[in-house]
Amino acid sequence: MQPDVSFVIAAHNAEATLGRAIDSALAQQGVTVEVIVVDDCSSDATVGFARAYADPRVRVVALENNRGPGGARNAGLDAARGRWVAVLDSDDAVLPDRLSAMIGRAEAGSAVMAVDNIVVIHEDGRPQDIMFAEGYLEKLGQLTLADFIGGNVVFETTFNFGYMKPIFLREYLEANELRYDENLRIGEDYMLLADALALGGNCVVEPAVGYAYHVRNGSISRVLELHHVEAMQRADAAFEARNRLGGEAKKAFTRRARSLSQAASFLSLVMHIKQRSPLKAVRTALKDPAAVRHLRMPIEVRLRRFARQFAYRSGT
Repeated sequence: MQPDVSFVIAAHNAEATLGRAIDSALAQQGVTVEVIVVDDCSSDATVGFARAYADPRVRVVALENNRGPGGARNAGLDAARGRWVAVLDSDDAVLPDRLSAMIGRAEAGSAVMAVDNIVVIHEDGRPQDIMFAEGYLEKLGQLTLADFIGGNVVFETTFNFGYMKPIFLREYLEANELRYDENLRIGEDYMLLADALALGGNCVVEPAVGYAYHVRNGSISRVLELHHVEAMQRADAAFEARNRLGGEAKKAFTRRARSLSQAASFLSLVMHIKQRSPLKAVRTALKDPAAVRHLRMPIEVRLRRFARQFAYRSGT
């Protein structure tokens, strides 16, 4: 019998947190689920831990080569059998009624996608945060392409729409041959949802909190690097080439492109400073003076804030 939802969990060296993610997916109320764990060539006990689950709803796909987050999730999508698919990060969790609420709202609105609110759980003891005001999401109602692109502009907010973990009607993904961009190590979530919206898919917003985003000490083990932003710029250029953007979506895209360019300039500036290349640093600063203002705070602090804006965590 076809399950209502296929959870796709890409896992790389995730033995410490994977159980929480799997258990939360299996605990969904009001829907039937399957959980597909894709092991992306872990060097720890991740794959053995997942295979030890006696619950037949848990399936394991072990990749022969490390494919990164996009590739691992694509393998999970290829294996999925559910009517809906939901991506769950291996160090996060979902609340028990999340999928029933999202699917109910999607079906009521004849939508092929849905997003919801997120609780940020700091594992160092700090109070938890709710990413978006429930009233704001309630008023939003639907997530348009312009809303989504405009909510993914660097520098403007600590949290952005790129953190949202959408669910997709699997039939819509298959009909439009939608998959994650495996060339992106960050920003692959953004690009898939942007493509799905650009193709005309309707995405409803469930304002209630359903996804628990866990921030562990050391969970951001690397900072954002120039090549990450350059890859995002290339992906955005390809996105613009394959989709016709008009009106507000075009304006939002222009703002995002400008912000990525500024981020690239800042990271170039940081690289030149660290390499003790003052002339190159000066040339970069003259080319994009706006990048200089981000040096007002310590470089490592700013780099980590950049990383958080892209939901960039260690793992696959």
